[in-house]
Amino acid sequence: MGILLIGMSHKTSPLAVRERFSLSCENRDHPLDRIRQMPSIREALYLATCNRVEVLVSAAEEAEQAVEEGLKALMAERGGISGQELERCLYTLSGAEAVRHLFRVASSLDSLVMGEPQILGQVKEAYREAVEHGVTGILLNRILHHAFQVAKRVRTETGIADNAVSVGYAAVELAKKIFGRLDGKVILLVGAGEMSELAARHLLKQGIKSIFVANRTHARALEMAEQFEGKAVVLEQVPEVLKSVDIVISSTGASNYVLTRDMVAAALRRRKNRFLFLIDIAVPRDIEPAAGDIDNVYLYNIDHLQELVDENRNHRLREAEKAEAIIEEEVGNHTAWLSTLDVVPTIVEFREKIEGIMKAELGKSASWRHSLSEIDQRHVESLMASIVNKILHEPTACLREQSRNRNGKAYAAALRKLFKLER
Repeated sequence: MGILLIGMSHKTSPLAVRERFSLSCENRDHPLDRIRQMPSIREALYLATCNRVEVLVSAAEEAEQAVEEGLKALMAERGGISGQELERCLYTLSGAEAVRHLFRVASSLDSLVMGEPQILGQVKEAYREAVEHGVTGILLNRILHHAFQVAKRVRTETGIADNAVSVGYAAVELAKKIFGRLDGKVILLVGAGEMSELAARHLLKQGIKSIFVANRTHARALEMAEQFEGKAVVLEQVPEVLKSVDIVISSTGASNYVLTRDMVAAALRRRKNRFLFLIDIAVPRDIEPAAGDIDNVYLYNIDHLQELVDENRNHRLREAEKAEAIIEEEVGNHTAWLSTLDVVPTIVEFREKIEGIMKAELGKSASWRHSLSEIDQRHVESLMASIVNKILHEPTACLREQSRNRNGKAYAAALRKLFKLER
């Protein structure tokens, strides 16, 4: 039995191709309904996210080529693309390479944003669907649970998920450093740019109390205020509003400063020198740089945020090297387990035969055991079971060990001959 993985990701295919598979899932039967009907496939997993579409199957090794061709034909059909176009986007992995890839995906090492947590939940959801479709067995169950453990280990033992890698999260990270807690704080959005909106969304998730929106076009300010359940104000009100807010995110298209040093200084006096966090995402800048020189004012512009993002991204890349080492170790563990599967049927048959002998002998002794108390009879049965387990332990442990050393088949054949195992 072998493992085969076929798929495409953001690294190998454009969004226009990947979204065809997403649309096909919305309008048609689940791909697993088709995959499980394909000959030679024993188990299957179908993973589809914004950034990847992958099929993982276990199949008879001698049929691997046919299975690969069948899966490619199915993907071409579902995506509505030619086989030639599909080939340009696909990767095909087997055996340990497929396992390594799955471990890297679950650990978010292969994600568009390395360290993001969503992918693990998506892999778990794909596994849940596979279980519901009845297309999992000993191999995929083991691989998927192992992948979940590896992902947890990577997040626990490395800093792969530490620190923000987007401007929006970087703003949240800085705000937390300044204020400690963000619940109860008030935001002022100046301008209605996409990046400031994203930053505001991240901050609102931290328990921000309320939000003001000021924009040159008041209708747009009203629209965004409604979206955030906040209050719209006109630009001329900004100096007045400054006295009651804690965080300002500015991203207008103005050619001159919207917030001057004098405005900020005046506001700070009226707010009794409480901290004020200013985020200037605009280019050219909205906030006079000298405002950052005022005590208790923390001013960051887009370059500051980007520097933080770059620094954090480099940190994650360094942590990724540790994560890759963990994955290599775990792939080795999985390969060792996989190599013992060849001898499992022999071990099972060996145990069944010895246990059968024990039960037969117990049956023969039923006449004299009948005179024993019920407790003594259980003691005899327990003693027999303990002896059998001790007898079985050494040969089965030896068989597993030899299997990991690639000698399993020879030792299994010897055991079968010695004990006349017939299946």
